[in-house]
This record gives sequence, C-alpha cells and structure tokens, in this order.
Amino acid sequence: MNKKSGAWLVRYALEQLPVSHTFGIPGVHNTEIYDELNKSEKIKPVLVTHEGGASFIADAISRTSPGEIGTLVIVPAAGITHAMSGVGEAFLDGIPMLVISGGTRSDVEFGYQLHELDQVKLLSGITKGAWRVKEHKDIVPTIFEAYRIATSGTPGPVFVEIPANLQLFQGPVDGVPAFHAPTPTMVSPETTLDQAVELLLAAKSPGLFVGWGAVDVSDELVKIADLLGAPVSTTLQGLSAFPGNHPLFTGMGFSRAAVPAAENAFKGCDCLLAIGTRFGEIPTGSFGCEVPANLIHMDVNKEVFHRNFPAKVAVEGDSRVTVPKLLRKLEARGCNTPERAARRARVAEQVARDRRAYRDEWFAHDTKGKVNPARFFEELRRQLADDALCVVDDGNHTFLAAELFEVRRPRGFVSPTDFNCMGYAVPAAIGAKLVNPTKQVVGIVGDGAFMMTGLEILTAATLNAGIAYFVFYDGELSQISQGQEIPYNRKTCTIVGQLKLEGVALATGAKYIAIENDVQLKDRICDALAAATRGQPVIVDVRVDYSKRTRFTQGVVKTVLKRFPLGDKFRFIGRAVVRKVTG
Repeated sequence: MNKKSGAWLVRYALEQLPVSHTFGIPGVHNTEIYDELNKSEKIKPVLVTHEGGASFIADAISRTSPGEIGTLVIVPAAGITHAMSGVGEAFLDGIPMLVISGGTRSDVEFGYQLHELDQVKLLSGITKGAWRVKEHKDIVPTIFEAYRIATSGTPGPVFVEIPANLQLFQGPVDGVPAFHAPTPTMVSPETTLDQAVELLLAAKSPGLFVGWGAVDVSDELVKIADLLGAPVSTTLQGLSAFPGNHPLFTGMGFSRAAVPAAENAFKGCDCLLAIGTRFGEIPTGSFGCEVPANLIHMDVNKEVFHRNFPAKVAVEGDSRVTVPKLLRKLEARGCNTPERAARRARVAEQVARDRRAYRDEWFAHDTKGKVNPARFFEELRRQLADDALCVVDDGNHTFLAAELFEVRRPRGFVSPTDFNCMGYAVPAAIGAKLVNPTKQVVGIVGDGAFMMTGLEILTAATLNAGIAYFVFYDGELSQISQGQEIPYNRKTCTIVGQLKLEGVALATGAKYIAIENDVQLKDRICDALAAATRGQPVIVDVRVDYSKRTRFTQGVVKTVLKRFPLGDKFRFIGRAVVRKVTG
C-alpha cells in the first residue's frame, strides 16, 4: 500500500481525463494542488481575474472542443459563489464541467474555520453531483465518477471538494484505478426508430427542429433533411448543429418570433422530427410555436419527452447513436423519390426568397448614421473563415446574431441560453481560443454585458489569445429597455453609465478600434481580425443602431401579451396608449 498526497492524486486523476487547462485563483486551501499542476506536462493551470470568468471559460472549452471537459480549480466559499453563475449556465444548458475546490481541514476539532461553508449543500441544486472527499483512497475514484456523471445523459457540471489536509499530507492508497471513458448508448428499442421512419415517410410536409444535443451529428442531419426535402430550424444554442448556408436551413425557431423563412416554411408542418432539444422558452418564442400531433422527439434525457409538447414517438438515446441509425433506416427505404426532390426544391426556393427579403428589409432600415446590424454581420461573415468561432453574450445582440449571422460549422456558435447569464462572452471566447488556437475567434457582446467581465481581457492578453471583441455600444441594456418601451413608455434602470472602451483596452493590453458607421465596416473589421491573428485581443467599439426590433422581440411580446387575462390585457394596452400620448 503506497502513500500519496491528495494534491498528487488530484493531478493524477485530472491527467487521465480529457483536461488541457484548469482555471481559477490560488488560495490557502488549494495551493498544494496548484504546485502539483505546475509540474504537469499535460495540463496548464491558468490564472483568471475572477472565478466567474473561470467558469465561463471552462464552459466554452467543453462547447468548442468535442470530448474535452472544462475544469476549475478554485478556493472554497467565495471562489465557489463567484463561479456559480458559470456553473448554473452549464447546468441549465447541458454543458459538462468539472469543479475542483479546496476545503476546510477535516483533521482538526476547531469550528469557524476560514471559508467554512457547506459547499455540497450549496451546489446540490445546480450540479449533477457534489462530493466532499473524506479519505485519500477516494480522491481518484470520486473524480472519475464525477467525470462520468458530468458527461453521461444530459451533460452538466459536477463538484468535488478536497479538504486542505488531504492535499497537504500523504495517506494510504492501494494503487490508483485506470480511467475508462463512457460510451454513448441508445436506450429505446429499435422499433421506435421504425415508427419514426413510417411517420416521416407518410408526411406531406415534414420538418426538422434540432438543438445542441444534435451538434455532433450535423452531417447526418443534412442527409436526413435532403432525403425528406424538409426545412430545418434550430434552437438558439443549437444554431451550429446545422449549416446556416444550407438551402433548407431556415433559422432559429419556427414560431411568430422566428424569421419569416422559418415561420413560413413550417406552416402546415404535419410531422416534426425534433432532436436534442427540450422545447425551451427561447427557441419556441415563449412556447408560441405550433407543434404537430405527429411529433418524433429524440433526446438523451427521457424527462424532456411530453414535458411541453406530447410526442407521438419518443426515442431515448445519445444522438451520436440514434441519428445515424435513423438515417440508415431512411436510406434503406429509398427516400429519393421525384416527389421528395420536388418538395426539396420548392422548400429551398421559398426559404431563399424569404431570407433575401428579410435581409433587404434590414438593409433598407434607416440607422441615422450608426452601424446597421445586418450590414455588420454580413461583412463579418464575409471576412471570417467557415470554421471561425462566434461567441455571443446575453442581450439584444444575441438575437440579432441568431437572425443575421450565418453559422457554417458544428460548434461554431456559442451562446448562453437557458440560464442566460450576462457577462458570458468575454471569458468564454478565451476558452474557445485556447482549445482552438488555429481558428478565428470573435466575441459579440453588448455594452452592459461587457461591463460585467470585460477585465478578463487581461487574461486573454496574458495568454496571447488573439480574439476580436465586437462591443455593441448603445448606452442601454437594450433587450430589456425595448421590452420596457412598449408597455411602459419608460426605461427604468436600463440606461448604463458612459464607458470609455478605449480606456479598458489600454488597461488590459488590448488594441482599440472604433466603428461608427457602415462605411467603416470593411476596413476596420479587417484591422481587428488582423490584429487578433497576431495574438493580441482587440476591443472594437461598434456604435450600433438598435432601433429596428428583431423578429424575436416582436414575436415574444405578442405571444406573451396574447396569454394575459382579458382584463389585464386591456389594462396594459390602455396604460401604454396613455403614456404614449402624454409622454
């Protein structure tokens, strides 16, 4: 029986897992782990400016590097509470994350220790599992079990606390186990796929609705859509699950809160194949979409079936197993008929027409000399490589990007979704760049969200992470201020203070570029991307015009208002009219 320190055992366990970096801040309860990580030839420990930034960085690593898990090594108590925003985001979005924390000593009789907090209880509601290790022999098996749980079923964050005394001192270990990676499976019987095939082949107007859970079967989804001649819509988080330049791609969602191409293509849909989506509030336009009775719902988590919309056929299993099986069954049935080819051409023509019309509508909008969002995203797309990674934050810019930016490769679009946390993009883009060093990485972030985590750009500068951050600056928390404007004719607490982005660039070592109008778009986007290629982060001050509402904002407002009780509906409309008249 050997003796090993807990810190050594933590390093050993992490080196067996697909972990390339750890993120956090050293403190008295984890310095021994950091000393061990400093010896690692596989793992690079990274210092951040804030543990909240660390958790967003780790989240983006899991999203943009298939198979890898973003990992934190942080101090207990304040380190945990700072990181909880990113942990919560990963939990609701289904993103694997491994959180390793130091803990107060378990070998002394004294209470009221520094940082003494029941972290397992604190994190039990936003993790898939939380453990406080008691003995040296349990450290490696616990971390391996945590990883297995984090990456199986619907992925999510897990937490392991290692008391400081276990890290510092050696204890008996009867060998260390080898790591065995879990494999994806299908739970439902094959007959459920046969039932799905029959529904799809009998449908006159089938459609596909795909989410993040299908991001690794994009090629198979393209073949299925082509075979069926079916339009394809995605969730916000799943925008990169289907190529945006494919003729059958329509956009995010298919409710009245979707772009016209999506709303029109799904009218009359009589069979919907939904893969890797939970039919959450955002992509359904506040649950305003019309889902046909013939719903085929495929997901790794059986709890999502029938939760918001009843499924005719439910297929439980990992999409990496179920979708290729479904494709083979469809191919075996000889789907390439003249009727489906004609349907494919007809749908593609309508989608192309609607997309052109929507773009032209945006181009015709008078932005009063500021930057037109549609022209910005078109120029950015033109200058980016197909495999570039676009990381967005939470705000009005999120839905502008969803409607106006074409995502072409799997995992190429990263967005906070169901937790919807502001402050995500600046640190998350760092994670995306660290594990994709040869790809272009851009961040799109509103000024309000930028104020929350903008100083994390110092971490990017320290790591020579060349990222172009396009800050949509309008001086408001615009997504909410637009929501206030219609019913209240007021903007309460949504006007932000004046921030000099040039000063932030100077303070963090970033290059500063300003884009004030459409004329400057081509050259200054080019300058920003070139500087990023040289390994320097760039802050681009985009003076954007937000006066034109997104389809998402317009549609959600109508859908939500429609559900109000009649008396309250008249009260809200009446108040809005009075305030509009009286000011």
